[in-house]
Amino acid sequence: MTKDIKLIALDLDGTTVNHEGEVSEANTAAIKKAKEKGIHVVLSTGRSLSRCRNIAEDLGRSSYIVTINGGEIYDHDFNLVEQNRLEHKHVERLWELKEEHGLYFWSSTVQGLYNTQNPFDQEIVDYDWLKFGFDIEDDEVRQVILDEVNANQDLEVTNSSPTNIEINPVGVNKAAALLKVCQWLDLEMDQVMAVGDSMNDIAMIREAGFGVAMGNAQEPVKKEADFVTASNKEDGVAFAIEKVID
Repeated sequence: MTKDIKLIALDLDGTTVNHEGEVSEANTAAIKKAKEKGIHVVLSTGRSLSRCRNIAEDLGRSSYIVTINGGEIYDHDFNLVEQNRLEHKHVERLWELKEEHGLYFWSSTVQGLYNTQNPFDQEIVDYDWLKFGFDIEDDEVRQVILDEVNANQDLEVTNSSPTNIEINPVGVNKAAALLKVCQWLDLEMDQVMAVGDSMNDIAMIREAGFGVAMGNAQEPVKKEADFVTASNKEDGVAFAIEKVID
């Protein structure tokens, strides 16, 4: 490994955290070691800030935090510096699909997080939507939904597990967010190591100077990566970090 890595971008679920939702001691130690060497460690997650802030605080100050797949970017003091919203007309159609097929939905809005168990109680236009998602066990139904949303050129469609669908505005993804972070830090994408496991990570893994897929990653993600590390149950993040800082 000869690349001059100055920034490490880490996905959370299926990557930095284990199946218990915790960051292992080995991963925590490796992240601390990278920071001590002057490397920026940026969480780059599909989660909203409210669902990852405790982890970010436990891991120590970071220059930026990419949340909601790039829907929002925060600085080291958790101040919002970038926000990208879905148009209401697209959310209205996604809601129609949810109703037509009886789907489980989840979402991130400026006003809060909503899903089938915790539904929103006002009109769609009363919220500022950042991401809309489905979780669909039935392969055929999932493909019907994917065919429609992928045909909409205004939408960015990914997933964070094989059964879900994540929808952001077109052009909003982790790679685009990290490019902005690099510009703010006067870095190049070639100086980034990006680590992830799902389709919402594939863009940053492809665009980074050193793209790393977890051992538990979806196969298309592994194919795009420069390196496949151990799984999230086996401290794969620590192993990848050690590869670039030693």
